Amino acid sequence: MKQSISERIHALRMWFKPNIQAFIIPSTDPHLSEYVAPHWKSREWISGFTGSAGTVVITEKKAGLWTDSRYFLQAAEQLQGSGIDLYKEMLPDTPSITEFLSTQLKPGEAVGIDGKMFSVEQVEYMQAELSSSNLQIIFCPDPMQEIWTNRPPMPESPAFVYDIEYAGKSCTEKIASIRTELKKKGAESVMLSALDEIAWTLNLRGNDVHCNPVVISYLLITEDSTILFITPEKVTEEVRNYLKEQQVEIRNYAETEIYLSDLKSTSILMNPAKTNYAIFSSVNPKCRIIRGEAPVALLKAVRNNQEIAGVHAAMQRDGVALVRFLKWLESAVPSGIETELSIDHKLHEFRAAQNLYVGESFDTIAGYKEHGAIVHYSATEESNATLQPKGFLLLDSGAQYMDGTTDITRTIALGELTEEEKTDYTLVLKGHIALAMAVFPAGTRGAQLDVLARMPLWSHKMNFLHGTGHGVGHFLSVHEGPQSIRMNENPVVLQPGMVTSNEPGVYKGGSHGIRIENLTLVCKAGEGLFGEYLRFETITLCPICKKGIIKELLTAEETDWLNDYHRQVYEKLSPGLNEEEKIWLKEATAAI
Repeated sequence: MKQSISERIHALRMWFKPNIQAFIIPSTDPHLSEYVAPHWKSREWISGFTGSAGTVVITEKKAGLWTDSRYFLQAAEQLQGSGIDLYKEMLPDTPSITEFLSTQLKPGEAVGIDGKMFSVEQVEYMQAELSSSNLQIIFCPDPMQEIWTNRPPMPESPAFVYDIEYAGKSCTEKIASIRTELKKKGAESVMLSALDEIAWTLNLRGNDVHCNPVVISYLLITEDSTILFITPEKVTEEVRNYLKEQQVEIRNYAETEIYLSDLKSTSILMNPAKTNYAIFSSVNPKCRIIRGEAPVALLKAVRNNQEIAGVHAAMQRDGVALVRFLKWLESAVPSGIETELSIDHKLHEFRAAQNLYVGESFDTIAGYKEHGAIVHYSATEESNATLQPKGFLLLDSGAQYMDGTTDITRTIALGELTEEEKTDYTLVLKGHIALAMAVFPAGTRGAQLDVLARMPLWSHKMNFLHGTGHGVGHFLSVHEGPQSIRMNENPVVLQPGMVTSNEPGVYKGGSHGIRIENLTLVCKAGEGLFGEYLRFETITLCPICKKGIIKELLTAEETDWLNDYHRQVYEKLSPGLNEEEKIWLKEATAAI
């Protein structure tokens, strides 16, 4: 019989008594991934909250979930009746997890964690904060192994080789580049835990995480060897032969910590933000750990020419699928039978018909009217709204193609709109265009540009609490760093070849949500005063809904940008459309 949430929490409390007085469960896996395989969805299992980000803390008497603004509405709904309180991160009145624990526990008491589920940075921060209240952290084996009945097994699907036709550079070339960078940092070796970094380095992909074509593994690169730690069942004969050609040694995933405890390197580079505490702590004490970002993240973020050509081709096919979907949607909504879930299936059909399609890059967010205000809304059979010819539909979706990953949001007017909806939509569009048009000196960081997308909203005392832009992988994870465009400071500068999203929004609970997202490629803009300048090339190809625009609120320059973008969309997509679809697109992209 299925356990209730309260029964699961009780089972955990019985497990941790009397040695510890609280336990922390994050959303991640041993690779500190954003999206995880079912085996590691412990936080979802214990709380019933299905969002991708959140941390549960269970004490002997209380339970709480900490999550960010994307999930405030969703978490409030899903936690009802669970006995778990919602703590809204980044709001001034919300205590941090360590502040909460210092008020709930007595001096001398202990907090349990599984060291595999937290980064070195997180553990050290918590230790410092808790010690000031005379509380200690105790490292525990994973309690879910004992209390989670019918827990899904570790991912077992095989890895596969990612062809150089799409990757652009061989595994051997990439490892040579990594070794060159290691020498600059004075490191003999590097330990990679981040799954997207390992997949990129080895030109390997897999099916271990929903929508993310990665392989559960660790990778150790030394001066003269490359060792992949992976479950043996995942290695096909083709992969084994390929790795042998690339001079990559294979060892069992379960042996990673044992191998590191006897490591012969004199120094190893490890990223304390991307390496779990258990792995970090297992390194041979004779080996000096150099803390720092592995060179892979930056090498991966700057696309080579083959990858750039591939993502342009993927965007074109994705655009054709989206135009066919939008044309169908326009005619289907008046029937009154289409729902958030049914249009998700229809969009999948149009994309799946495209060449080199592999799957979605994340679960589609189709939020009608007030559901659009839930930033990472996921329609269920219970919440599934029927679309009517009025109000906004927010549709955030993306696809994995062999030659690129896409991510796009369109807010579509299904019919009559209020003046408030039109104003909000136009302000979001103004912010989107401001960022898209930006020209900036080389060396600029994303945090320096973020304000461009927010100013139109700020001027009306509105804001959005998520980032404005994230990096996107190449047939990899839809959210990748190290670059970002957000209010928080990030020292990584934007470089030519980086792909980032541009996605300002506004969300009004119980009413509507608006987001307009395109992917952009950082390009050179030529020489200027004090050196080189850069710009964004918008690479997503899909009409932006014009029905919500108040033209008087747009400047002449903003109107020109929109008309020019729409002209490019028509020119690039029309060759892949039939005559009827071309007529629809001609109207959708007509100048305003």
